[in-house]
Formats: sequence, C-alpha cells, structure tokens
Amino acid sequence: MRATLLAALAFASPLAIATAAHAAETGIVADASAPKGKLPDQARPIAYRLDLTILPDQPRFSGHAEIDVTVKAETKSLYLHGRDLTMAGARAIVGGKTIPAKWAQVDKTGTARLDFAAPLPAGRATLAFDYDAAIGDSPSSLYRVKVGTDWYSWTQFESIDARGTFPSFDEPGFKTPFTVSITTKAGDKAVSNAPETDVTRIKVDPRSAAAQYARAHKLPVPTALDVHHFQPTLPLPTYLVALMAGPYITAEGNAPPVGARTAPLPLRIVATKAQAGKLDYAIAESPRIVELLEKYFGQPFPFPKLDQIGSPVMPGAMENAGADIYGDDIILIDGNATTRRKQNFGMIVAHELSHQWFGDLVTPAWWDDIWLNESFANWMGYRIGNEWRPELNIGVGAIDEALSAMDTDALEVGRPIHQIIAENSQIDSAFDSITYGKGGQVVAMIASYLGDEEFRDGVRLHLSRHRYGNATSDEFFQALADAAHDPRVLPALKSFVDQQGVPVVDIRREGGQLVASQSRYAFLGSSPKPLTWTIPLCVRVGEKRTCSLLDKTSMAIGAAGPGAIMPNAGGAGYYRFTLSPDDWKTLIAAGPTLPAGEALAADDSLWAAFRAGKADAATLITAAKTMATAKDSNVAVDGGLRLAGLRATGLIDDASLPDYRRLISTIYGPMLAQIGFDPAAGAHKSDDPDRQKLRQDLVRMLALTAQDADVRAKLLAASDAYFAGNMQAIDQAFLAPMLALTVQKGGLPAAKTMLERALTSEDAVFRPRALNAIALSGDPAIARWVFGLADKRLRPTERINLITLLATTRETRDVTAEWLLANYDTIAAGNGIFITSRLPQVLGTQCSAERAADIQAKLGPKVKAMGAGELEFARTVEEIRHCGVLKDAKADEIAAALKAAVAG
Repeated sequence: MRATLLAALAFASPLAIATAAHAAETGIVADASAPKGKLPDQARPIAYRLDLTILPDQPRFSGHAEIDVTVKAETKSLYLHGRDLTMAGARAIVGGKTIPAKWAQVDKTGTARLDFAAPLPAGRATLAFDYDAAIGDSPSSLYRVKVGTDWYSWTQFESIDARGTFPSFDEPGFKTPFTVSITTKAGDKAVSNAPETDVTRIKVDPRSAAAQYARAHKLPVPTALDVHHFQPTLPLPTYLVALMAGPYITAEGNAPPVGARTAPLPLRIVATKAQAGKLDYAIAESPRIVELLEKYFGQPFPFPKLDQIGSPVMPGAMENAGADIYGDDIILIDGNATTRRKQNFGMIVAHELSHQWFGDLVTPAWWDDIWLNESFANWMGYRIGNEWRPELNIGVGAIDEALSAMDTDALEVGRPIHQIIAENSQIDSAFDSITYGKGGQVVAMIASYLGDEEFRDGVRLHLSRHRYGNATSDEFFQALADAAHDPRVLPALKSFVDQQGVPVVDIRREGGQLVASQSRYAFLGSSPKPLTWTIPLCVRVGEKRTCSLLDKTSMAIGAAGPGAIMPNAGGAGYYRFTLSPDDWKTLIAAGPTLPAGEALAADDSLWAAFRAGKADAATLITAAKTMATAKDSNVAVDGGLRLAGLRATGLIDDASLPDYRRLISTIYGPMLAQIGFDPAAGAHKSDDPDRQKLRQDLVRMLALTAQDADVRAKLLAASDAYFAGNMQAIDQAFLAPMLALTVQKGGLPAAKTMLERALTSEDAVFRPRALNAIALSGDPAIARWVFGLADKRLRPTERINLITLLATTRETRDVTAEWLLANYDTIAAGNGIFITSRLPQVLGTQCSAERAADIQAKLGPKVKAMGAGELEFARTVEEIRHCGVLKDAKADEIAAALKAAVAG
C-alpha cells in the first residue's frame, strides 16, 4: 500500500460518528482473557464463502459468511474477528449437525468470541454467520461515496479492517481461497479478486426485508437485483480481499504474452462514470509495467486477471490481489498530465503491482514483517517506474523519500523498521516513513552493495521457496545470502532493520588515506543512545569509487586522492555524512555537476549538520544558490524548498520575511525568465518532462513564496479568463497556484465561491486543488470558517486535507492548532486506529519547548486514552521541542544570513 499523510488521515463526519454510536449500541462484552494481538492457536481457516448484498445508496449492507476451519482441540468457545457487525445468527456445522453459537465482540479493535451451545469437537467444521453492518464514508472496511448522482462502494482492508465487513480470522498468516458472490442493484457492476463467472437477475419481493428497509428510509425500492458470482481465488489473507459494487465504467484490454507468460493477461481499468474519458492512459501504459515486473521476478503475473480501480477518496493505493485500488488522481490521468502526476502513476502502479508477487504471492507471516512488503515495493516502484519511462526521472524520488525519513528516524522516540507487534493497536504504526522511506533505501543500499543480478536472484529464490504461502524477514535475508554466497549481507541488513537511528559517517583525509568514522546522528539538543552499524559504504573521490563494509567505529577506507569527496556515491546509502570545512566547500562547488542522487544526499547532509549545530546558515544559502544551476529539477529547487520549511516553522520570522522573499526571487526568478512561462494549456508541451517539472516548481515558489508581482499577475489574468469560460487559459501544471492566488485576492467571499465550485465538480484535477487553494489562503478568517463547515458534500478525507494544510501554513498554523487541541476527541472519533494514529502529525510545524509541553499536557492524556497514535504523538512533541531548540540557537543567525545574502 502507498499512502500519503494528507490522504491517509480522515476527518470525523456525521456518518463516522453515527457508525461509532452504532458500535456503542451493539456493545462490547468485557473479556479479560481476550487476545490483544495474535489469536490463540485454536483453529485455522481452510476456505471462505462470502455472499454479500451491497446496495451503495443504502447505509448498511448484509452478509452471509461461511468459514471452513480445522479445530485443534475440543472447545466451548473460539476467538476470531468481527467489528461492529450486527449478528442475526451464528452457528457451527459439524458432520451435518448444527451447533448454535452466541457471538460477542470483546474489544474495540474487533476481536470477537463464539460461545457454542455444545462443545465444538476437534477436526473439520464450518462456521456460518448471518449479519449486517454499516457502510462507512471514508476508506476503511466497506465504504461508499456519492459521485454525481450515483453511489459506489469499495473496500480497504489493510491492515485489520476486513473484520468490519465479514467475520474472519483477520491475520496475514492465514491464507485460504475465497469464493465470493455479491448482490447488487440491477445493472450495477461488481468487482472482486477473481474473474466473474456469471450474473443472475432476481426479482425483489416487495415484502422482503430489503424492500421494507428502503421504504422505511425513503430510499428507492429495488424491483430486481443482480447476483455476481466469482471464481474461487488463489490462497489469500483477509487483508487482500476486495469487494466493490456500483454503476462503474470500464476500459478493457490485456497485457500481451511475453517471457514466461504464454497467454494474454486480462486487464481492466474501473472508474466512476464521472471519470469517463480518463481511462485510456492507464489501459495503455499498465501492460508495460506488468512486463517489466514479470521480467524482474522471472515468472508470470501470479493471478488470473488484473483490475485497476479508481476511488475518489482512496489515500494512495492498495495491492488487493488482482484488484488494485488507487486514488482517482493517481490512476485516471491523460497524456496532458503534468510530469509529477505521470511520475506518481508510474511509481505507484509499479509499487502496487510488485506487491502481487512480493506480498500477495508471498505474504508476511505476521505484521512484524509487513515492513518487508512495503520497503521492497517502495524500492521496486521507483526502480521499475524509472525503467518504464526513463525520461520522467522517477528513480531519484526514492532518495528524496529516504532523506525525508531520516528526520523521523533521527528522533529519540521511534522504532526500528522491524518491530515487534504484540497488540492490534500497534499494527498501523508500521505504515510510516520508516517502513517506506528508510526501508526502501535500505533495500536499495543492499542491492547496490550486492549487485543487481545477485540481489534479483535472492528475490527470485525467496519467491520460489514460499509461493502462495507466508514468509518472515529472516527467511528473506537468508535467501539473499544464499543467492549471493555472501553471509556478510546478514549483519548489514540486521543492523539497519533491527535498530532505530541514522548513522552519520565522518570522512577525513589523514596521511594520504581516507578515514571513515561512524556515530549516531543527533539533532541539536538531543542525546540519543549511541549505536553502531555495519554500513555498506560507497565513497567516490573524483572519478574513483570504492565500496566497503564499515563495521567498526573508525577505519581507513582507501587512498584520499584529489578532487571532491562524495561519501555517498550514487546517493543509495542510508546514512548522512560530514566533511572538513574545505572538503565541504569543494563538494558544494561541484554540486551542480553531481548525479542527482548524490547532490540531494549532499544537500541533506549539509542541512542535517546545520540542525545538529555543526554548520551555519550562510553555508545553506550558498549551497542553495549553487545547486540552483543543476540540470536536474529536483536538485535545482531543493535548497528553496528547504528554506520554505524554515519559514513554515517560524525559524524565519516575520521581520525577515522581506529578505527571505527577495532571496527566493533572486535565486529562482532568473531561472524562470530563462526557460519562459506562459500559463496557457499546452504552451510548453514540447519541453522535456524535467524542464516542465522545473517550471511548475519555479512558478509555485515565485507566486506563493516570493510573491513575485509579474508571475502573480500572469496567473491572476489566467484565472479571470478561466472562470470566464476559457478552459485553455491555464495548464494543469499551474492550476494549483492560480486557484490559491484567486482565493488570496478575494478573501472569504472567494473562498466560499471556490468551495462551491469544488463541491460541484468531480474532476480529479480541479476538485482537490480548488479545496487546497482555500487552505493555502493564509487567512485566519478563512481558517475559522473552514472549522465550522458542515456541508455534507465535503468528503471526510477532503476535510482533513483542508485542516492539515491550514495547520502547516505559517499564517493559519497557530489558530488551527488551537482548534485541533480543543476538538481532538471529536475529530478522532469513529475513524479507526490507522487514521487516529496519524492525526497528531498535523501539529508538527509548531516550534518551541513551551509549545511542546503545552501540547503534551493538553493532548497526551487524550491520545493515551484512545490507545492509538501514541508513537506519532510522542514523535510530534519531540519534533516541536527540537525545533524550539534550533530556533533559540539559530534564528538570529538565519536572519543575519538572509540580510547579508540579499545585500550582496
């Protein structure tokens, strides 16, 4: 699964709160013996049969589920999973005899207990259930969204939300076939993991429960329903099951037979009717990604068909076997999409499809090892995405993501990549930047050290050993070592996977040699526990590159030689570095000529040295000016984006704001003038993708950060023409800053107009950018208006995106933080542990020791009482405290450096 912070959070809506209230009505039975994590070894599922009736225009669905199990020993009760299910009947069937059972949910995460009227004997049995439950409105379990005039439903089960849709043994270690049927409104489509076999039309008795329910709730009474039957799936865990219903549209194609696959792979793109005309790009480009993955893994696509489905509220994407679900903005794009959107398409589709092998074909035995799923897929997403369309420069994004993860990993509060999961409430903490950014980079580092072919052979060996089964991290490590015939890879992997923290490698010239010393990176004012690693260290001096395993505190690594020292050759290493002042100057001067990954790694290490109190602000500005001349767009704007981070947290104060804006204009204004800027649609379509992306970044920085008058005037003129009916007045690349300026210029009345335009649109480009424009206004009055919005057309994920952007925009940051602190209980209610665990991050741009203490006092007890989000909350408080230390130590220095830079 790929998720972003903004999209992964969902805001409490009336339906979410109603769902929580319903859970309270059904009640949770106290059971001190109930397992809080893994189920006891009482029974093992063998197969599921699911028969669900899903009418998305109705707020509840009904289900009949049967689970064939092997019972280990005679028992009077059995633990399994089911959350907020209204159970009409439960029973066990053994040898043709029925044993009635009483169902009870025994904790809020969805552990349940079956108590049998007579002892359930050891051996084979079938558990049968009839029930109904609420359909949610945010991407968790079975959820629905109204798009235009139609309702649609999707599922999102990772990590432990399958239990909200059907009774189950909801753990990744249980893989079984699923035989599914879905009853829908007549004419609606249904989608699941396996191919559909047939559809049967049935008439609805007007006296039936479904008809009576519809009349009672003033809903359309169906006269006919369709029953969709699907082939049994190959063995799957519950979290990879997919169940969808609605009046979807599809584009059909196939991935032609190549390599080991001798038959075409059926391929569909599935979307809501509002997205008609946006399916062609995905149907044309996905076969190439499938082909590249099959070539890498050395075996055919492991499932009989592939559907790729769009959802307007999906937070990223999910790798359901044979039925991947993506946010509309990811999968439904056209040839005129921006470079960044095409990059997202390639990387995320490659990520999710790589999971079909690494995660779906071979699944973690328990949530302890979910990091390996996601870390490997993150690496593959960038690798295969880059191979799919090299001109899009997708691969460098992996390094950028890893560098960002280092800031989280460097905190004293945290976790290793591979962490012990003892309780259900801990599971979703594994889906964070440590798993994706750090884990992906650790995989890249090991692959680079071993060599591409040796690493690939280890992956293939791992898949062949555990095909359609489960595996652990240690089994993967062993496959790598066995394939590479290099046991040294094991301690290197384990040192990064099994302990928290970021190494910092100091490289010095001593007596004609390079000497490398390692320590644990620490922010200014922080004192984390000292650690050492076995670091695959690749250093380049001039044109000479050498690699070694740094497994000591200090060791010589080769001849010094002339030229700039690049301590992270290729940028693939998961470590930061420091140099002598002279070597830093030489490396910064060479920065624009470095490969993009190396330049980004150098920039990150320099900024890390600043945050550790070992570099000055003037050097950061020098580096930003120097790197701006780099050919790669990511490198060229990196310094400006990092300076913007200082402004967001208040390290650049209001008094220094004119100098800051002038500096941004001085560095990046001439760059935009050189490459030119016409906001009209398609005006720059002949430029290469990276140049297009550079222009997009420059326009945004100059318009919103530097407030450049000429750029703003062009965008506002385009806005007038666009809203007067000229849809060609603005290119997708510049839509977001244009809309933001429109709201900034018009204030609260413009924000209200923009909201109405957004909520009456289903365009996956316009709608989210129009809503974001409201939050980027920098106007506290608009922020207060947003807090009180009660428009039911505003979706839960959209509402939290608004709040998050308000909380990270300097001018509205504090008023939003106060509102969040006052309303945290309401916001978090009914949203599940995945969402609640990430909510504290929204406060991350606060910046002072006093503020950290205040937030700890006000919010800490609430987070603890909820039993979710404690790790993210502790991280956020520590980040706020570190920011305050840095502000106290460096704010005056930053102000002086800005003044000197623009005066010169």
